[in-house]
Amino acid sequence: MRKLLNIVQSVLAAMFGVQSQLKRHQDFSNKYLFISFTLISIVFVFLLVVGLIWLVGIITR
Repeated sequence: MRKLLNIVQSVLAAMFGVQSQLKRHQDFSNKYLFISFTLISIVFVFLLVVGLIWLVGIITR
């Protein structure tokens, strides 16, 4: 559970552009976690797009 929380935190920091170089290097030093980072990133981007579409739909009514 802690590892998942760390991955989510790293993905969010990377999406906002505030992740340090050291943390990024630590995250991608394990090539097996790369798939986890990729999948979680895709989910967050999908949720962001759906949320923006929902928000625009509410505003334009």
